This record gives sequence, C-alpha cells and structure tokens, in this order.
Amino acid sequence: MTMDLDAVRSFIKVAELASFTGASEHLSIPKARVSLQVKALEAELGVRLLQRTTRTVQLTRDGEQFLGRAVRLLAEADELGAMFQSPRALRGLVRLDMPVGFARDILPRLPELFALHPQLELQLSSTDRFVELVREGFDCVLRVGALADSRLVARRLGVLAMTNCASAGYLHTYGTPRELADLDRHVLVHYAATLGAEPPAFEYHADGRTQTRAMRALVTVNNVDAYRVACLAGLGIIQCPRRGVVEHLAAGTLVEVLPAYVCEPMPVSLVHGHGRAVPRRVRAVMAWLAQLIEPGLA
Repeated sequence: MTMDLDAVRSFIKVAELASFTGASEHLSIPKARVSLQVKALEAELGVRLLQRTTRTVQLTRDGEQFLGRAVRLLAEADELGAMFQSPRALRGLVRLDMPVGFARDILPRLPELFALHPQLELQLSSTDRFVELVREGFDCVLRVGALADSRLVARRLGVLAMTNCASAGYLHTYGTPRELADLDRHVLVHYAATLGAEPPAFEYHADGRTQTRAMRALVTVNNVDAYRVACLAGLGIIQCPRRGVVEHLAAGTLVEVLPAYVCEPMPVSLVHGHGRAVPRRVRAVMAWLAQLIEPGLA
C-alpha cells in the first residue's frame, strides 16, 4: 500500500475542524480536491473514515482509530524529510494566536525569526477572546489563564504577577483606598470578554482562594488596550498583569493601590493539539516564543 501523504494531511485537517470547507481554507487548496483526497484514502483503506451529512462531518469508529496513527505518520514523515537538511531549512505555514499585549512585544522581534528561517510563514491572530485551537485551525496558542481543555497539550512558561492601579487624577478625585471597605467609595473599569456576561467585582486572593467584592463600574470594556486607556483617563481602578502597566507605574501616571489585595498570578502557557506529533516548524516557533517570553515571567 502506497499512502498519499497529502490525502492523509487533508483527512487530519477535516477531522480536526469537522469541516471540508475549513480544511480547504487552512490548507489553501480547493474544497473539491480535499473531498477527492479523502474519498481516495477511504477507498485505499477499504473503510469509511468520516460520516458526512449536509450539516456535520464526524469521525467513524474506524476514523477515530486511524486519526492518531495518521498524525504520527505525518510527524515521522516530516522528521524523515528533514533528517539531511540544514537546521535552518524550516519551511511552511504556522498559525498562531496570542493576546494583544504579547503580540505587541513579539511582532518587533519577528525579523529575528525570519532571519533564521526565511522560508517560514506565520499567520498571527492577536485577540483577547478565547479561541478554539483545533476548531479554528491554529497550530499553537499562547494562553493566559487556567487551562480547561484536557485534549490539548500545554507547556507552562510561568506566571504573570498582578497589580491593582488607578490614575493619579482618579486618586486625586476619589482618594486612595487603604482597606477593602474603602472600595465602597470607588469604581472599577470592568473588563469582560463578553459584555454583560458578569457583574463588576474586585477580585483578590486570600485564605487560599479567590474572593470577590461587588463594585460599581462606569464603563465596561472587552479589550486590554481599552482597559488600560480607560484607567489612564481616570474612569476607575483596574486589575491587570503588572507587565502591561510597568512603564506607567514608573512614570507615575498610574499608581498601585491595595497591594495586599491582588489577584492570584495568571499562568501563561503555550498550547498545541497533538502531543509529540507536532511538525518541526511548529516546535521551532514554540521554542523561539518560549525563549522570548519566559524571562519576563515569574
């Protein structure tokens, strides 16, 4: 049996995204070609790998068994093809997602990566929403916060120390809170990934757990840049990673408040979906990112 690796690659992507359309877009080939490749692979194996309906694409039992081996097969093929190449000879597309604040730091350093690997291509998504790594076709994601999806493989890079701060102008108007009870006379800038999903509250870590104190917010935002700008404009107290406001704290435009009542540090992880069967180009990009990010974390 001579297996078409391009067909195997198309099958894996259809299975990951549960979509022939999504697979064709990710692989940059026509949808009809993806369909023909998968049908040819099924014919060669003599089994049905995917159950197709007008609305859904699902793995059959045979497809589930084949998927894991197919992923390993491609990874081993990539390694074999690279065995006699220069370590610099990485090529192909890597799709990443990371928070806006990290992207702002990483983008100016990308020329260094491309100098090492000039045939590499990146698609970089930078949003503050929670992306679905597999469904949306990302190779790896830089994720801040707790990880819930056990299907993913994570490399923890460290944690982000948190701080509470407000603008000097805000504190001149409202006074500086010294105790939690003082927050009754203050307002927050409320950050919510989904507007209206949760009420504003001041969070802090005490007695081994996260605790909250309800507060009023004049404005709610869903973007870290807007969050920081609203604080600088005197619209309330914010709770955020220290690395994102360290320059403003040093300049005195923002002032730390209630340092004894901060949120628990936020873990930072690089996440991917296939364990050891990760393409060499993806592993190289993840290693490069880790080298840049880890020194700035606790």
